[in-house]
Amino acid sequence: MPPLHLQRRDLLFAAGAALASLPARAQAPTLVPRRLLFSPPDRTRLSLSPDGKLVAFLGPVDGVLNVWLMPLSDPAAAKPLTRITDRDVFFEVRWLHDNRHVVYFREQGGDENWQAHAIDVATGETRALSPGPGVRSYIQQVSPLFPGELLISHNQRDRRYFDVYRVNAARGESSLVHRNDGFAWIFTDAQFDARWGIRYRQDGGWDAITLGGPDGGKLFRRVEAEDAFGTSMVEIGVDGRELCWLDSQGRDRAAVVAQDVATGKVRVLAEDAAADFGRPILDSQTLAPIAAPIVYDRRRWQALDPSIAPDLERLMKSGEGALGGFMTSADRAHWIGYAEPPGESGRFFHYERASGRITRLFSARPALDDAPLVPMEPVVVTARDGLKLVCYLSRPREAAAGRAGPMVLLVHGGPWGRDMPDFNVTHQWLANRGYSVLSVNFRGSTGFGKAFVNAADREWAGRMHDDLIDAVDWAIAERIADPAKVAIFGASYGGYSALVGATFTPQRFACAVDLFGISNLVTFAKAIPPYWSSWASIWKTRMGDYESEEGRRFLLSRSPLTFVDRIVRPLLVGQGANDVRVTPEESDQIVAAMQKRNIAVTYVYYGDEGHGFRRGENRMSFNAVVEAFLAQHLGGSCEPVGDDFKGSSIEFRAGRNLIRSLG
Repeated sequence: MPPLHLQRRDLLFAAGAALASLPARAQAPTLVPRRLLFSPPDRTRLSLSPDGKLVAFLGPVDGVLNVWLMPLSDPAAAKPLTRITDRDVFFEVRWLHDNRHVVYFREQGGDENWQAHAIDVATGETRALSPGPGVRSYIQQVSPLFPGELLISHNQRDRRYFDVYRVNAARGESSLVHRNDGFAWIFTDAQFDARWGIRYRQDGGWDAITLGGPDGGKLFRRVEAEDAFGTSMVEIGVDGRELCWLDSQGRDRAAVVAQDVATGKVRVLAEDAAADFGRPILDSQTLAPIAAPIVYDRRRWQALDPSIAPDLERLMKSGEGALGGFMTSADRAHWIGYAEPPGESGRFFHYERASGRITRLFSARPALDDAPLVPMEPVVVTARDGLKLVCYLSRPREAAAGRAGPMVLLVHGGPWGRDMPDFNVTHQWLANRGYSVLSVNFRGSTGFGKAFVNAADREWAGRMHDDLIDAVDWAIAERIADPAKVAIFGASYGGYSALVGATFTPQRFACAVDLFGISNLVTFAKAIPPYWSSWASIWKTRMGDYESEEGRRFLLSRSPLTFVDRIVRPLLVGQGANDVRVTPEESDQIVAAMQKRNIAVTYVYYGDEGHGFRRGENRMSFNAVVEAFLAQHLGGSCEPVGDDFKGSSIEFRAGRNLIRSLG
């Protein structure tokens, strides 16, 4: 996930999908069908209405995620509010405080130009709240003070910057609140006023500038580059007195702090020695932080409001599993929680605060309730320079202790994100096919303190890759991985890592799967979307300066395309035509370079996808290809393709014949 102050400007997407006849040493597993694993969850992204009566969520209609509604008191009465057929609704549904309107987002063909829509749950009427197509928007602010309205930011006027608009959900009327002529983002409050603008400096740090009043134009706070990823504004209370921050200044791990806006005085609400605090859960009426998660290897929670500490303790000890998150009604009488038992998919439950009763609502993926899933266990690996790397390992059910087998190194995207101790369908899929799966929080991953993030500066294809190799060496030493049967697989930055593995350490991996990965850091940087330009200094300081001659030489020395002639192992590349973050040029150019040198490659292309495959038919087809590819080169189990290409826009631009089972 991107830094919190950039969370609405997604960086490099972390995605995965992969697979494939077990070695004779073990009994063949019961294969869980791909369609069970990769069909959309039945219930996800639940959102409780402020009055605690209704729940909006995403669920499939004919295989496509749509917006649904159900009474909290009668989950069986759930019904779809939308019937969108082309591609999934974006993973966000948000109630307004009028208890009547639910906001959701759509895009076209993977272009990431998310258009906001509101649906009236009483009438079913749907209304667009932001311009489209071709305009990117996000929810800037909702407020209990304006129940039927919200602030939406979009970039219709200037693709580089997001102006803030006040929108009436019932009528769709929109009025400008703040014209943004240079800030990466605008911070607003519950009164719908624009308070501060965030501007990135060339050194990679950022300044918060006051936007209005007698102090308009003055510096409110300066954040140095070393703290840029660990420090972010969260929310200001409805009364306007205290501003909540996640703050790493003066410490290594980000703490939750509250700043008196008038005096500047800061008080620490919570800090932890092991890991950064994550974004707090806020009270829906006061906007004050009430609880926050900490994730080192496993997720923990800390109450920030002492009055909910007993409730939080009750939820964590409910027996439902590890608490992933929760939300409350406006009066806190009703809570909805999400939990994950080890080796199972997640489940949702209802907590009635007055009685203390916890009632299970439903599983997120009931089709997997009886599937042979496996636990994903945290392990800590020591890198060659002493850095501690939190990793997650899933092993096949039939894996014999002390007997090494095939393994997939699954690399997360970002790179400023992290692997989490949450249900991971790709881990389950690969483990079910007979592979151990290892995910590594290499340096640069977020959540482990600013020193850990900053240790990755200018280390793309350097120490960041060393961390991955060190984790593989650990798995080999522990007789988990057969050194001759390790694959590297990732999407976005993870795809770049797969290409680095194939070029910088060409003998280490039996094969590689690159899903929309960067092949040339210079061409990647030159093609960043316009709305990334306001914080382009992050790429310069963290990755390398693509605008100087010396910087470009350095970036080329860290680019897989430069060393394409080193590739000696099978490579599978996947790409979406409409990807705005890692454009098709990145895949096209490395495939062309390989073909010029007569190096075999399989290239799968989707004309209606972007940075992540959001059409179910496309996800299914790509997973079938990956499963067959891995089976051929690692020797895992493989489910036949069957009709998994049906309805997909899949196009083999090279090398279909290289995967024997595809015909």
